[in-house]
Amino acid sequence: MSKRNTQQRRHLIVQQVNEHGEVSVDELTKQFIISEVTIRKDLSALEASGLLLRRYGGAIALPKEIINEVFSEEVSKRKVSLAKAAASLIKDHHRIIIDSGSTTAALIDQLNDKRGLVVMTNSLNVANALNALESEPTLLMTGGTWDNHSESFQGQVAEQVLRSYDFDQLFIGADGIDLQRGTTTFNELLGLSQVMATSARRVVVMVESDKIGRKIPNLELAWQNIDVLVTDKSISTEQKAQIEQHNVQILIA
Repeated sequence: MSKRNTQQRRHLIVQQVNEHGEVSVDELTKQFIISEVTIRKDLSALEASGLLLRRYGGAIALPKEIINEVFSEEVSKRKVSLAKAAASLIKDHHRIIIDSGSTTAALIDQLNDKRGLVVMTNSLNVANALNALESEPTLLMTGGTWDNHSESFQGQVAEQVLRSYDFDQLFIGADGIDLQRGTTTFNELLGLSQVMATSARRVVVMVESDKIGRKIPNLELAWQNIDVLVTDKSISTEQKAQIEQHNVQILIA
């Protein structure tokens, strides 16, 4: 348990809070075999994300009405809007790649009316969601080396698998959008994303507008490798014009 990354640990903390109504710092430090300082940082971050409320010595679950109004309405609803817009680009019998990430994962629920899809992914979460669809798309996994940071398969094996296929579209997210360079990421494992892009005839980036203009050192995909940017209506006129100068189509959700 001590080897789990921060994101996995915080996900488990939220699960426990929702199941039991509360958790204590002392219990969590013993469970995850980490310091009280780290657990308190986890609880602070989760409270800031609207997933629980901190109390002396631990945390308690949010009232359901707060979860529905704050988290679902403001966060999930935007991702669903992006997913619906992106799904409009997918036709029956398309062969697509869906990269790991919460924004791209929202696309899965929009695929039930698509027939004969072949879908490749490097994400176990995406794979499980695809496997549950009634439309029963053909599911392909990259395999490779598991990366805890991105919660996905990466590395040379995954890259070799992708190179052996030909896809109609890639759907991929981003940590930031550099208006001059392209998509940026905190993850230093860039190779697989770039192979995904070269394996697809059309590259579709799904990103919320608040990430546009956010500069992060690691360039993931240059503009010349991107065909469509799906974002929300809060993108500014200036940002839209700058991106379109790179011959990128913008689809507003």
